[in-house]
Amino acid sequence: MPFYHTLGNIPPKRHTIHKSKKDAFYYEQLFGTVGFDGMSSLLYHIHRPTSVKKIQEPYSVAPKVAVDKNLKSYRLKGFEVPSKDDYLDSRVPVLVNNDVQIILASPQKSMANYFYKNADADELLFIHKGSGTLKTMLGELTFSYGDYVLIPRGMIYQIEFNSTDNRLFIVESYHPLYTPKRYRNHFGQLLEHSPYCERDIRRPENLKTHDQTGDFLIKIKKEQMIHPYVYAHHPFDVIGWDGYNYPYIFSIHDFEPITGRIHQPPPVHQTFETSAFVVCSFCPRLYDYHPKSIPAPYNHSNIDSDEVIYYVDGDFMSRNDIAPGHISLHPGGIPHGPHPGAMERSIGQTKTEELAVMVDTFKPLKLTQAALDIDDGKYWKSWLDK
Repeated sequence: MPFYHTLGNIPPKRHTIHKSKKDAFYYEQLFGTVGFDGMSSLLYHIHRPTSVKKIQEPYSVAPKVAVDKNLKSYRLKGFEVPSKDDYLDSRVPVLVNNDVQIILASPQKSMANYFYKNADADELLFIHKGSGTLKTMLGELTFSYGDYVLIPRGMIYQIEFNSTDNRLFIVESYHPLYTPKRYRNHFGQLLEHSPYCERDIRRPENLKTHDQTGDFLIKIKKEQMIHPYVYAHHPFDVIGWDGYNYPYIFSIHDFEPITGRIHQPPPVHQTFETSAFVVCSFCPRLYDYHPKSIPAPYNHSNIDSDEVIYYVDGDFMSRNDIAPGHISLHPGGIPHGPHPGAMERSIGQTKTEELAVMVDTFKPLKLTQAALDIDDGKYWKSWLDK
């Protein structure tokens, strides 16, 4: 989120001497993206952030693609992905391409014995079930049902869950995730027509500085490999920082839907964007109010994008037989639209309580074997009249 934030103890001028009360140097680190052209923050560490004691054997976490070139609609039953104790082990990629991985996860335990860093991708964690605390080198963020937790690439973090019943929908993006350009002025401020504003953004707080030496395991993801690094100092030894590059949370419940007299197109639901895909939020809202309006979406052809919808809660009015945790994939190249009877049922309705997350990619998605394992096997023919 491109607006300034700061926590802790920082010097009055960047790139200048900064010392503790005991006359010990603090070590400055530029935490930036897109070379020196993207958003960045300046961090001040008690210890050098470069002290590596050991590098363990890397291992692959590359997804196993089962369907490479797809032109079939699928419905995946996401809650059938099994729960696992470990956070990283629980992450199951189901839809992937060179721009994004769409991942389901049901971790049962908190991260206690290691830290994690994704060196390749921004991570957008949608919290479907569970609550807890995201702990990072820049402070902490508490999360709960309906939260989008955006973690910039390169951020070292741990997650502490409050219970064992957790379900996450994760979008791992190899392009920076931003707020949509049309919502911002040239200063970066969110405009009056934006469906959310800066007041809705929760930024890191409660900066806890750990001055500890020892063996600290950080699992670093790079090019579909996990590289276990053992550092000599606790990675959360930051005494202060400032800048624009940090994790933040936006709740889907704070998205204010844009409505109209007739059916509004999907871009009105847009919440995040990259150069390769967009993320949209379908939220409870009033239906269209033209006297002859049809609230259900019209049939439309996906020519240039694959459409993924993750169903969270409520009655999704354009679909039959959809439940929380289901994922629909409508591939580019063929039309799709409301299920039989859905258009007719929508006429005269005044509001919807649906809650869903949509990801539209500009390049085709591949299905992993894990996706086929939770496929219902018949969704592609569900538009036939009974």
